[in-house]
Amino acid sequence: MKNYRFTLFLFFVCLIAMSLPSKAQTTGYLSKSDLKFLKELTKEVMDSSRILPNQKITEGFGGNSTGGVLIRPGGRACYPSYWIRDYAMSLESGMVTKAEQHHMLELTAATQCDQTWISSTGSFIPAGAIADHIRIDDRKPIYFPGTYDYETQGGKTWGVVPPYGDQYFFIHMAYYYLQTTSSSDFLLQEINGIRLVDRLEMAYKVPPTKRDGVLVYTTDDFRGVDFGFRDVITITGELAFPSILKYRASLEMAEIYKLINKTEKSETYSAIAEKLKTEIPSTFSDDRGMLLASTEKSNQADVWSTALAVYFGILEGDDMKKTCQYLSDAYKNGSLAYKGNIRHVLTTDDFDESSAWEFSLAKKQTYQNGAYWATPTGWVCHAIAKVNPTLAQQLAKEYVDDLRANDFRKGAEFNAPYECFHETGNAQNPVYLTSVSCPYAVFKSDKK
Repeated sequence: MKNYRFTLFLFFVCLIAMSLPSKAQTTGYLSKSDLKFLKELTKEVMDSSRILPNQKITEGFGGNSTGGVLIRPGGRACYPSYWIRDYAMSLESGMVTKAEQHHMLELTAATQCDQTWISSTGSFIPAGAIADHIRIDDRKPIYFPGTYDYETQGGKTWGVVPPYGDQYFFIHMAYYYLQTTSSSDFLLQEINGIRLVDRLEMAYKVPPTKRDGVLVYTTDDFRGVDFGFRDVITITGELAFPSILKYRASLEMAEIYKLINKTEKSETYSAIAEKLKTEIPSTFSDDRGMLLASTEKSNQADVWSTALAVYFGILEGDDMKKTCQYLSDAYKNGSLAYKGNIRHVLTTDDFDESSAWEFSLAKKQTYQNGAYWATPTGWVCHAIAKVNPTLAQQLAKEYVDDLRANDFRKGAEFNAPYECFHETGNAQNPVYLTSVSCPYAVFKSDKK
């Protein structure tokens, strides 16, 4: 009888143990096998995105003449340029070599605008501006989205001034390289007669603010794109997303100047970061804890800004928990995500029946105007995990399951990771780098 009871006891212990998540599932967002799959997929997308010296990508463009490897936004026969933003956002994947980082950092610095000029379309390129993308065949910087043409770049459709995020991504490139190398001497290296550290400061000062303000600010007359992943959306006023990037850049500049013994400058940037940390939530938070994209046109609750502010530690305490709970609830009610990919604007916050954003060049449910993107999935998982780790794991699992089903390595008819897609069937740009590099960077290191 005792043996029977003991056997029955062991049976129930085993049954309970089998019903519990494994350690791999409870200590991170993904199981070991899913994380391994995502790592391998990210590596292969990164490899597909590399442009080797002299390699030709598309007709109409020569080969890579920049003297080193470039990393473009995605694979297959597209993107005959190097985009600063997509590359910089992929660094935390840990899959870019030191030599590759050095080459792209130098190229970006060498193509920084050293003399303010006005394009034939009437757009204004200020000294210190960083290119949106750089052509592979002739190294010409294109400071505006929407074109590869150096002569006709810009125009009011794409901004009277260059996008605001690239300046801060340039700083992040230098800061990340600083973590890779054992010396800060490269910061004092002259590129076209200007030290790299001085170029970083030039770039930092390009995005405008209100007088004596710290938040990035734009108007219709001097509009710049707030962030390249919504360059077909018109957003004006004080701007959340680039101000969040400025917060990180301020901390990075403070550390950079500390390393080269410029204590006063380091303290100045630290003070700006602290001010941004206060002003971002006080300026942009709505009563639900979501951050609005801006204070004027398209001043709608912005999922990407909100999640990134949580990820960067700008939102803290009870305010952060309120925000994270709202994102968690939005995921549960179906207004946030589809197959693990994330909208810019919750479906419940669409501007009207014809558009997710107030002003958009894209049709509703396509591209940046209502399609779903994987780039911010890791940030959103991080936020939801603050209040509901199990739900964050579910979102991450849905994301990986879709990648497994549509993995581009299965053949030409498979295209994941896409840049974005929608349940109506609209999908855009296959084998897209940040759709895996950004989530992987969070999942591999984030302990919630």
